[in-house]
Amino acid sequence: MIKSSKSWWGRFLFQDKGILPSKRLLIVYGILSGVLLLFSFWGISWRFAIGLNTFVLLLSLIDLFFSPKRKQIHFKRIVTEELERGLPYEMIIEINNHSQYAFTYAFVDSLPLSFQRPFPVRGKSEKGSANQVTYETTADVRGNYELKYLYFRYRSIWGLWEKQMLVDLEKHIKVIPDLTETRTFLEDAQKFLLYDGEKIRRFQSGMGDFAQIRNYVVGDDPRKINWRQTAKLHELMTNEYEPEHGKYITILIDCGRIMGAELEKGNKLEKTMEAALTVAAAALKKGDYVSVLAFSNDVKKYIPAAKGMEHLQTILHAIYNLHVDAVESNYGVVFSFLDTMQKKRSLILLFSDIRTFLHEEAALNYLKRLRRRHLFFMIGIEDQQLVEKATMQPTYADIAMEKSIAQQEILFIQKEKNKWESQGLQMMEAKGEYLATIAVSYYIDIMNRHLL
Repeated sequence: MIKSSKSWWGRFLFQDKGILPSKRLLIVYGILSGVLLLFSFWGISWRFAIGLNTFVLLLSLIDLFFSPKRKQIHFKRIVTEELERGLPYEMIIEINNHSQYAFTYAFVDSLPLSFQRPFPVRGKSEKGSANQVTYETTADVRGNYELKYLYFRYRSIWGLWEKQMLVDLEKHIKVIPDLTETRTFLEDAQKFLLYDGEKIRRFQSGMGDFAQIRNYVVGDDPRKINWRQTAKLHELMTNEYEPEHGKYITILIDCGRIMGAELEKGNKLEKTMEAALTVAAAALKKGDYVSVLAFSNDVKKYIPAAKGMEHLQTILHAIYNLHVDAVESNYGVVFSFLDTMQKKRSLILLFSDIRTFLHEEAALNYLKRLRRRHLFFMIGIEDQQLVEKATMQPTYADIAMEKSIAQQEILFIQKEKNKWESQGLQMMEAKGEYLATIAVSYYIDIMNRHLL
């Protein structure tokens, strides 16, 4: 295709700048052509037909003088620099019309293909006005994206010709993991954990750091009553304790091939990252040190341990662009690296696929060495398809065979888990939607029992 034809085709697809005939003009020409064809049966000359078409074409060009010049229209794109994956966001295009003519318009924004694209967006701008046009989009894939051009097409009130503009509005945006669960925990930890009073019931009497004195409520340990404050205020007061701060939490995120398995919403890596960030937020909120390590066949990212809620932003900006690698995970390399980097005793939370991990016999030797110094817990996402097949009604021979194989696989997993747990290496599988809740519950349980 030659360059000129590409340019014309691009104009019709909102991909270039120039002038185009509108649908209204094409309809006018269609009606005119039909009338001339009808009158051709009565002997109208071709010279008259061509002359009339030329006259109508030249007359229609007057329409261009009643639409603004390109220099009289200014644009501004207002976007959020960080978008969370899977959540709707509003994009704003500000249009300033500095001319004395009103116009109607349609535009297409240069969103990546992984975004929802509700285009073209149509509207009307009055003369000498400034208005903001809003459209909604959702990003489905994490990453760093560049929004560059706005393809804008407008016409006068007559609407015979359309002018098209290519506006350079460069913006960079980041699509980060969905932080809904993290925010829910930070706003109301008890509601997030689904167990009212869990954090209180599991405290050992007098254990941990003193937190505050508060009013006694039904269910509190009578041994924690502060009799001095009770005598002063003539109200029953009690001491409240919380786990010791300053512990080390190490979060391992598997980015190997198996983590690309699709779930109902996203894949395993997406859910794992959301859960890992929620655990990190819980630990940082409690004053603990958090480090994060992402790996596949080698170490991809390592964020050294630090504390304070500002460290959550450091972790987020370091791992938001992680993607699944088409390779098998190398647990030996990761545990060897961790043994070198993490000298202080810590809780190691490994987010990975348990079925894959159980076949790594070599990893057991590394973990035995780590277990002497650290506390290890592995959590993975349960294979819902395997569970469904194991509970099917065997109405046909094929279904009975599938059920038998699924049950055999579940028994193998349980047997291997028991072998690893006998070495002090705890493992658990959870549904994708409960992964963050269970991981945070385990962390809080370990802190409350002072096992670290």
